[in-house]
Parts: sequence; C-alpha cells; structure tokens
Amino acid sequence: MAESSSPSPTEEIVRLIKRLSAYVAFKMSSLFSTTSIRNLDSRSIGAIAGLAIAVIFTWRAIRTPGEQRQRRQPKRRMQSPESSSAAAAAQSNLASVPPEVSSPHEDNAVQDVVDQFFQPVKPTLGQIVRQKLSEGRKVTCRLLGVILEETSPEELQKQVTVRSSVLEVLLEITKFSDLYLMERVLDDESEARVLEALESAGIFTSGGLVKEKVLFCSTEIGRTSFVRQLEPDWHIDTNPEINTQLSRFIKYQLQVAAVKPERIAPNVFTSQSIEQFFGCV
Repeated sequence: MAESSSPSPTEEIVRLIKRLSAYVAFKMSSLFSTTSIRNLDSRSIGAIAGLAIAVIFTWRAIRTPGEQRQRRQPKRRMQSPESSSAAAAAQSNLASVPPEVSSPHEDNAVQDVVDQFFQPVKPTLGQIVRQKLSEGRKVTCRLLGVILEETSPEELQKQVTVRSSVLEVLLEITKFSDLYLMERVLDDESEARVLEALESAGIFTSGGLVKEKVLFCSTEIGRTSFVRQLEPDWHIDTNPEINTQLSRFIKYQLQVAAVKPERIAPNVFTSQSIEQFFGCV
C-alpha cells in the first residue's frame, strides 16, 4: 500500500488561510452583533477592511497554477464511452478520500493570530487627555490640593511642593489646551515661592505654560472671578462651593477631593486627583 504524500508548503498555507478566514468571519459576526457600527472608530473599521483585503490578495497570490489554468479551460468536448468510464472511476476514487481535518495545533495557531490582530490597542496619555477633556481648548485649574501638595494658603507661607505625578498630565494638557493656573495667597512671598517651585519642577520649560498664566488673588471670590472672565471649557478645583457657583457658567468641571463626594451637577465630575481622572494611577 503506497504511503500518502505529505502536503506541499502551498497547500499548508492555503489551509491556514482557510482557517484564518473562518475565524475572521466568526470574530466579525460577534463584533457587529454586540456593537453598533456607529460606535466603531475609523481605526477599527480600517483594520477590519485591511485584514479582509490582505486575506483576499494572499489567497489569489498563493493559488496553484493548476487552479488558475482550470478556470480558463474551455468547455470539454464530447467524451468517448471509455474516457467517460475512466472519469467516473476517478471521480469515485476522489469521493472516497476523507476530507481534510485540521489538527488542534493548527486551530490554536490560527486563533492566536486572530486574537493578536483583534487585541485592543492601549491609547496614549495624550489621547486619553484629549478624549476626557472633550477637545476643550481652554482649561483653568487651582494649585492647592491639585498641583501642589499643600492644601491651604497658610502652608504656602512656609513651603511649596509640586506633586511630581501631575507633571506628565499637565504637559499633555498644554499640548492642545490653553492652561491657566490660579491660587489664593496671603502675601507676595507666597506668590514668589509658588512661581519658584513651579519653575524648578520644569512646568515652564514645556512651552505650553508661562508665568503670566499663573494668576494669584487674595480671596476665593477672586478665583471665581478669574474663571468667569477666562470662560474656560474646563475648570478644576477642590472647593465644592466654587464648583457649584460655576456649574451654570462653565461647560465642564472637575472637583478634586480626597473622599469622592456626590456629583454637584451633571457637568461637574469628581475624582481623588487629576492623575486618577486621566487614568495615570
């Protein structure tokens, strides 16, 4: 009994493409059954279309010359009884050959390829910041309790400490938004101390923030006035009273509090820090 010949590399590739196509069809059917088309972003649609085109062109490229010539052959002429009997016998032999059965190893390999292709891409911090701020072009933010470790003007008379964990977020905000920082201080020395600490932390070296955009006042009402005059798309604060007063005038706000409070208004979001709000921690 003659041994069956091992499949050629081309046949192996064809079988892999067939299995890949089956898994892609399954993945796409699941995707469109659970997700609305309008919720798919352009990158997801482009990835699906690109994969489909790649499969089609790969299939066409690896087809054997015999398959391509077979499509171009004209209709067969009338056959003699002897040739018809031989053809029938050959067809009967082909029918007796069992269909190809893919091995579990092939299934796992194809599924790994498809799963890796459909693995979601983790967005960058810049993309998250832009999405969270809803393309807001102007942002105002208080310093105490948000950018600085200190939480009261009295502490600024002794020392000023910039929270290093917020620097990366501030840099991303200044890349596409006009950022203003503001705080209430008790004296000129505190103001100078704050500017020196911000400069030492490198906040002014990014190019998106200058000293002229750091504003100081002597009362909480003064900070509210600053915000209303600047008319930002977003304001970040720790004082719930100010957030409440500004909720009628400012499009979006972020209230930073150690203990997450209830939302003041639908347009006022809450978080323990701006790093947490933007997913940095």
